[in-house]
Amino acid sequence: MNNIEQSDLLFPHITTLPKDYESLFPPRGLPTGAKVTRLGPSPTGFIHLGNLYVAFVNERLAHQSGGLFYLRIEDTDQKREVEGAIDAIISSLNYFGVVFDEGATVDEEIGKYGPYYQSRRAHIYQCYVKELIRRGLAYPCFCTEEELETIREEQEAKKENPGYYGSWAKCRNLSSEEVQKRIEAGKPFVIRLRSHGDLKRTFQINDGIRGLLTMPENNQDVILLKQNGIPTYHFAHVVDDHLMGTTHVVRGEEWLSSLPIHVALFETMGWPMPTYCHTTVLMKMEGETKRKLSKRKDPELSLDYYQSQGYHPVAVREYLMTILNSNYEEWRAANPENPISDFPFSTDKMSSSGTLFDLDKLNDISKEVLARLEDEELYRFLLEWAESYRRNLVSLFLEQKETMLHILSMDRHGEKPRKDLIYCSQIFEFISYFFDDYYKVQDDYPAEVDYNDLKPILTRYLSTFDPTDDRTQWFTKIRELSTQLGYAAKPKDYKKNPDLYKGHVGHVSTVIRIALMGRASSPDLWEIQQIMGELKTRDRITKAIGLL
Repeated sequence: MNNIEQSDLLFPHITTLPKDYESLFPPRGLPTGAKVTRLGPSPTGFIHLGNLYVAFVNERLAHQSGGLFYLRIEDTDQKREVEGAIDAIISSLNYFGVVFDEGATVDEEIGKYGPYYQSRRAHIYQCYVKELIRRGLAYPCFCTEEELETIREEQEAKKENPGYYGSWAKCRNLSSEEVQKRIEAGKPFVIRLRSHGDLKRTFQINDGIRGLLTMPENNQDVILLKQNGIPTYHFAHVVDDHLMGTTHVVRGEEWLSSLPIHVALFETMGWPMPTYCHTTVLMKMEGETKRKLSKRKDPELSLDYYQSQGYHPVAVREYLMTILNSNYEEWRAANPENPISDFPFSTDKMSSSGTLFDLDKLNDISKEVLARLEDEELYRFLLEWAESYRRNLVSLFLEQKETMLHILSMDRHGEKPRKDLIYCSQIFEFISYFFDDYYKVQDDYPAEVDYNDLKPILTRYLSTFDPTDDRTQWFTKIRELSTQLGYAAKPKDYKKNPDLYKGHVGHVSTVIRIALMGRASSPDLWEIQQIMGELKTRDRITKAIGLL
């Protein structure tokens, strides 16, 4: 039995030839220099910051060059697939503004180069595997798990490199008769590459981020097709990237060790390779040292963290670009109003060592982004977040929209707008005291105010309170109240002569602030009362007096 007969015996149902698929998926015909990139997540239930980081690189490379960016779902490992994971992947990427030109969507597939789910492309992979067998470049392997374990144990005892290669590849040189006998007996098999590599030889490849790499050749007879007829990632992505016209593959550095396998596969297939771009891992500071972000330890690695907390997607994009390209912050400072798409992104400016992720810096950028939003836009963003993550707040936001807009406008439109709003859950916590159901006392009254003065301060304030007072009239009354009770009218007077006063006007106003809001710091107290209105203001202070 020759190779052609063996291929027909192994894959009698495959009648399509590689040339048929080459015709079905012709070159894309894009302009010179246009890049075709893809994102290929696996639906295993956890889409993380690293996926988004890589997605932005792919999107910028494609769209900046006038090329194309597509989504391919790499679902060949069906044992680990999590129900609903694909919808979660697509919705999360959509939330952060990752726009695909073609590929998988929640309801359908868009584009002429699909299917974009690898699980639906089994016939394509099997066609190419059949061709490799016809050419003597692949073979069936019938080794059981027990036999493979024995090989591993022998290699370990002899201190040999682990794997299935050379003399350790027990099925590599089976006779045609033996192969036929096992197939006809119904023995399960995988298909392996017949490697011609040698670890003593090296090859060089230009990585789009790391530059020229020198690596040993692949000598492993890696599995191309599993027993169920589904390919391994190694083989599937090579076939798909060729047929879909991928020019650049951006992926994490954990794939560097697999690069020799992928180079060998492209060479075996006789196809030009895409440019591989291996990003670095995301790190964080822990004390004085850096460590890799961990699924187990760091909730901020999950994209759901940013969505559930309510980070604005623009803020996340802005921050990620600062760690993607070292010159982005300088460009942003010079172009504060330009869209991020105007930035000339380059893989040359990406780090080839660990990339440090700093949540505090993201928060600072988020403050800047939210400060630039119009009140109505910020309100809509809060409402959308509540609809997804805090359903109990939706009716409150809808029923009190005008109040919400007044609250969100506080101190945001002057020459020095406030920049203390970071993400939705923090914003609501920050403004929750306006709503009776969420009001709670968080801070103690100031230590500088004698306990016996608390009730007189609040009682006198209530007796003089007039909601028609302007800011100056209102504060003048607080100063008068302060001096009547032995507190300095100005903080500087107290600082100069602390023995002459119990405290100063700031301490007195803090007493009023805590009675109204339950916290010692807040935006402008006069404006807060204007929003609350007279009835709520009087009610809060009256209740505070009753608790003293």
